Amino acid sequence: MGVFNASLGEDFILVGFSDFPQLEVFLFVFILVFYLLTLLGNTTIIVLSRLDLRLRTPMYFFLSHLSFLDLCYTTSTVPQLLINLCGFDRNISYGGCVAQLLIFLALVSTECLLLGVMAFDRYAAVCRPLHYTTIMHPQLCQALAISSWVSGLVNSVIQTGLVMAMPLCSHRLNHFFCEMPIFLKLACEDVNGTEVKMFVARTIILIFPAALILGSYGHIARAILRIKSMAGRRKAFGTCGSHLIVVSLFYGSGIYTYLQPIHRYSENEGKFVAVFYTILTPILNPLIYTLRNKDVKGALWKVLGKSTDLA
Repeated sequence: MGVFNASLGEDFILVGFSDFPQLEVFLFVFILVFYLLTLLGNTTIIVLSRLDLRLRTPMYFFLSHLSFLDLCYTTSTVPQLLINLCGFDRNISYGGCVAQLLIFLALVSTECLLLGVMAFDRYAAVCRPLHYTTIMHPQLCQALAISSWVSGLVNSVIQTGLVMAMPLCSHRLNHFFCEMPIFLKLACEDVNGTEVKMFVARTIILIFPAALILGSYGHIARAILRIKSMAGRRKAFGTCGSHLIVVSLFYGSGIYTYLQPIHRYSENEGKFVAVFYTILTPILNPLIYTLRNKDVKGALWKVLGKSTDLA
């Protein structure tokens, strides 16, 4: 098999879901609706957190960052996917593919780290309420957010550089966007050394925050069990449970895609799994974390010029 020289300006072909033509119309409508809801929900969270003084807290500071991340990384893939599903243009240039891989990987890496930071924030609020404002002071919040963004970008630059330096055996990508496992699958040379280096980096980005989240919510669960009111306990467990479901979807699909050996990676399965972390979790985040929250509802009614009394 010949080596594909992408640097000469040849385009990649994104196969997308063209192997499943019976699903393309359904997927187009489904993804378009969810994308528009993602834009609406996450933009609402960002605007409300800026306009309402009651939302000037560490939790909503991090949530506004999360919403911005979801807006950006969804927009980095979904418009291309919608065009692909219509069959108008399945090509993407080498430069466009590199940019998409770099941006998407940076944003997803940042979200992995930010979700861990948010779990620590919830741990401090629930388990250390008397010291919460001292622990989560504005300078620390800023430092944690900046560290998440910088670490995500550095991880992306390193991994994108390693991937794009490999000679590829084909320009046909069996995916709906330029994602790292596809390039490893198409490599014309032994990628074991590169895969090991990338595996270590991905483990740090995925497993460490996931462990922090599980540890934080374990302590939160113990604190909830000390609540004497059964109604209060049920409400707290319901909130934590919904948070963990969203986190499990995001990390579970990410771990499946990025931590399994490349020889076991299935391209067809991989693109369906990618739908979870590119389309589903970005709309679930505003629904689960904020739009069910009384403070956010109050801020929304206030912005709309209605009564803030939700009782």
